[in-house]
Amino acid sequence: MAERLVFLTGHLAKARLERLLTGLGRTEFAWEIVDVGVKVAALMSEDIVKRRLTLTGDVDRVILPGRYRGNIEHLSEHFGVPFVRGPDEIADLPAFLGRAGKPPDLTRHDMRIFAEIVDAPMLSVEALMARASMLAAAGADVIDLGCLPETPFPLLAEAVRALKAQGFVVSVDSASADELSIGAHAGADYLLSLDENTLPLIFDHRATAVLI
Repeated sequence: MAERLVFLTGHLAKARLERLLTGLGRTEFAWEIVDVGVKVAALMSEDIVKRRLTLTGDVDRVILPGRYRGNIEHLSEHFGVPFVRGPDEIADLPAFLGRAGKPPDLTRHDMRIFAEIVDAPMLSVEALMARASMLAAAGADVIDLGCLPETPFPLLAEAVRALKAQGFVVSVDSASADELSIGAHAGADYLLSLDENTLPLIFDHRATAVLI
């Protein structure tokens, strides 16, 4: 009987996760995706998972986002099913599931590759620098600092300046006009997710606007 896996995620990552798993074609396991009702998957807490997750049928493993910070042993004991952390990035999930392929050649391309640090407000400047170095080594042209709704990012300006000082091209992705302005003042090269309310910011700064 095929192993049955349940993947926990949030609103923003669900569609991408579903596309990736569907794209694997026939697999040695059966899979199901559960959106636990949070926007950013990495921010789900142990309490949220316990309250909102209902497992039906025989489940062999529950795969959590790699950046989940709760205690997986507590969840395993609570549900009676092994919980494991997946990779930090959805793109690395095939390798995690034993479907590693040939690494893509990213040395030649006609576009700029943006690599988002989705939990940037939760990290120290040192951790952001380390993550940026790893992403750049993997082929990223632009390091994108992803801001989170209703989550303070007091180190935003310092992080942008530190990354720029090390030669990184930096973008700031936020729905907050204040955070976009702080990032631009600190020297960000790109501002992402602008809308009709935040678009006027580009007239006061040299950063390039990216509409999503």
